[in-house]
Amino acid sequence: MAKQENMAASETAIDETSRGEAMAVLARATQAELEAAWSDWRDKPEVEPVRGPETGLVMLRGRIGGGGSPFNFGEATVTRATVRLSTGQVGHAYALGTSKGKVRYAAIFDALWQDEQTRDDVEDAVLAPVRRRVQARNESRAAEAAATKVDFFTMVRGED
Repeated sequence: MAKQENMAASETAIDETSRGEAMAVLARATQAELEAAWSDWRDKPEVEPVRGPETGLVMLRGRIGGGGSPFNFGEATVTRATVRLSTGQVGHAYALGTSKGKVRYAAIFDALWQDEQTRDDVEDAVLAPVRRRVQARNESRAAEAAATKVDFFTMVRGED
């Protein structure tokens, strides 16, 4: 019995981790990417807003050197939304900025991702293209940074 409970807890932890990763990708998506994916989506369920979309502020905190005392760095604008699909799933989304449309679509895709019947479709049609775009952007930035790298070296003179 305890083994079954541990397995269920393990599966829940894996699903929560995977969902968190999916939500992070949705937060990095552009509104245009999400709108295009939704317009191409077959069998669209009815979407009921539960909360928002609404915009607010969050406090950013930092530490000097990673181990110093925390300090308030500033504020960032964040938009959030919660939706309920006609299939029963409830989706949530948060993203930096004020794009209410983006967050609404992200919440819809979060809800669709939670349904095992549509999860693979969300992965293929929505998350995979965003992951590829983000990876390409990161690789481009890394290449630009590498191009500016300067190697310093010391030449040894023959004098002691």
